[in-house]
Amino acid sequence: MEGEGNERKFLLSFSSEEPYDRGWCVEILDHSPGCVDLTRLNDIGVLLFNHKRDEVLGKINRAWIDGARGYAEVEFDTDADAETIYQKVKSGTLKGVSVGYRIGAIEEVMPGKTSTDGRFIGPCDVARKWEPFEISIVSIPADPTVGVGREYDPEETRKHAPSLRERQLQINLNKLF
Repeated sequence: MEGEGNERKFLLSFSSEEPYDRGWCVEILDHSPGCVDLTRLNDIGVLLFNHKRDEVLGKINRAWIDGARGYAEVEFDTDADAETIYQKVKSGTLKGVSVGYRIGAIEEVMPGKTSTDGRFIGPCDVARKWEPFEISIVSIPADPTVGVGREYDPEETRKHAPSLRERQLQINLNKLF
């Protein structure tokens, strides 16, 4: 969605609690109060293309957590390289978003066990303290539930999306076969 008065601004979601199978573990980014440190992202965070540090597209005007999702207002630069990707985002060709982050504390939840807060069923690794440091427009996102124009609507999510428990069970079943 484009911002007010400046067509180069977009609101996007950059993170969620969607379980992600990394191959060696299923990782979940906890979005509970106190888990996400947005200081660096808000102070010096940049918008990249496909996590490439030398392909800076713009800046992050502000980032925040609402419910179990991270959101940001980003603004594209006006140089030729940024313009190409900006046009693809504006036209809807590129919608995928990903976040680069560092984990400070993780809870390993064993198979069939429940996390300390009772929200997640193992096997999974829950990032209890994590710090995002860049947001990327990506061609193939790891988390298909976030991106440009993917705003959180709790009613729509409840109607169409399987619960976190159902998704985790499906991941567990996929690992068995």
